[in-house]
Amino acid sequence: MFEFTIKDAIDILVVAVLLYYVFRLMKESGTLSIFYGAMVFIVIWLIASEIFKLRLIGSILDKFMSIGLLILVILFQDQIKRFLTEMGSRRRFGLLRKMLRHKDEEAFDVRRIVMPIVYACMSMSKSKTGALIVVQGTIPLDQYARSGDIINAEVNTRLIENIFFKNSPLHDGAMIISGNRIVAAGCILPVSHDTSIPRSLGLRHRSALGIAQATDAMAVVVSEETGKISVAYRGKLDSRLSSTDLEQRLTEMLIQNMD
Repeated sequence: MFEFTIKDAIDILVVAVLLYYVFRLMKESGTLSIFYGAMVFIVIWLIASEIFKLRLIGSILDKFMSIGLLILVILFQDQIKRFLTEMGSRRRFGLLRKMLRHKDEEAFDVRRIVMPIVYACMSMSKSKTGALIVVQGTIPLDQYARSGDIINAEVNTRLIENIFFKNSPLHDGAMIISGNRIVAAGCILPVSHDTSIPRSLGLRHRSALGIAQATDAMAVVVSEETGKISVAYRGKLDSRLSSTDLEQRLTEMLIQNMD
């Protein structure tokens, strides 16, 4: 007779947590349909091999499972790397540091980074100057920074505007900001192929969503056609943001990463 123990409860809980994190990760990366397909395949495999004990079908599905896992690792290596990086980059002493850090000091540090970005975006929005600014989260963006020109300068409104000036050689690429430094400009980002993106949005918006799906960075886009400001974060693209919205989102994201 089957006996349900505390070990079984822990086993189910761990599997549920892992499935939740995989579901959230694939939802943010725009590959949720593949998650559903994989789950259906696993259910069929379990029913055939474990419940009905169908040896031939079970052995065939076993081979598919071993090959399928390898294929999934190859296809989703960026998402897996992001998942493992997020798991390993949690700040162990975040609560203690938060208690020791003065709130005014924390707000001042964040505003010193956020406000130059907001002012530059508002100015470029009025002049309809296209821009793509990526603010790094907990996942390093070194591989994308190396695709552009290293700047390594403090975050500055005039510098941001000059880099995205239409005659600037770096205006077509993305700018990467880490902490209070402009790391690089003219960078190449992964392009999202999410079919839900409106066709009216161009390469900057698709690149912003692509980096937001591959990492936990926040990408800010100023449209060259309309001057509207958009933000891509956690696999979601939000358009037509005001200066207040932009300031709030950048501040929340940076403070969250400081914890």
